[in-house]
Amino acid sequence: MTRRPARVLTLLPALMAALLLFAQPVWASTAMVTDLIEERALAELGRVMPENGRIDIRMADGAIREGEFIQEFWIDPDSGQFIANVVTEYGETQRVWGLAVMTIEVPVPARRMLPDEIVQVSDLTMVEMPMQRLGAFAIHSADDLVGQQVRRMLVAGRPVPRQSVIPPVIISRGEKVKISLNYGGLQLTANGRAMADAHQGQEIRVVNLSSNKAISAVATGPGLVEVDQ
Repeated sequence: MTRRPARVLTLLPALMAALLLFAQPVWASTAMVTDLIEERALAELGRVMPENGRIDIRMADGAIREGEFIQEFWIDPDSGQFIANVVTEYGETQRVWGLAVMTIEVPVPARRMLPDEIVQVSDLTMVEMPMQRLGAFAIHSADDLVGQQVRRMLVAGRPVPRQSVIPPVIISRGEKVKISLNYGGLQLTANGRAMADAHQGQEIRVVNLSSNKAISAVATGPGLVEVDQ
C-alpha cells in the first residue's frame, strides 16, 4: 500500500478550497440604486441644471437598495418623477420609482428687510432649495444681492425675486442736483432739480433752474448729473 507524504495530506484541504473559490462565477460589484438613478437623471437634466446645483434622489418606500445597472429609465423634467427598471446582481429586473429633486444653494434674507434698506453680506444666509420652488425670477447668487436697495419687503428665509431689489438710488425725485455739461473742451455747470429717482448710470430728466427747461442727463453720483454734447 502506497503511503502519501504527511505534508501533501495537510495541504489538500487548502487546495480544494482554492479550487472551489475560483470555480464560483464572478459578479460585477453592485451599486446603490440612488447612485444609478442620479447618473441617469444627470444625463437627462444636466443641460438645465445651474453650476452650483445638484440632484437629490428620493426613492419610494420598499424599493431595492442595490443593483447592477438601469435597463430602462423615464423621468418627467418638470416634476422630477421617475420610473426605472433596475437589473439586480442575480439578473432579475426590479421596477423602482420616486423623485429626482434638482436643488440649488441660494441666498435668502436672514431677517425681514424693509424698502430702501441696502442689502449687506450679514443680511443673507445660504440655503438649499428645490429649483421648482425658486421660480424663473429668483436671484441665485449673493453677489447679485449685496449692495442692492430693497424695493419691496423681503421675507426672511424666502428666495428674493429680481424685481424686489434695485441698484441704490443716488438721486431722489425733487432733489436739487448739479448739472455738468461737457461741450468740446468746455465744462459748464448749472443747478437743476431731478424729475425722478435715479441710480448710478441711469438716464434721468432734470429741470435746468436757470432756463426752466427739462433736459436729459445721466446720474453720475449723489446729487450729480452729466450731459454730453
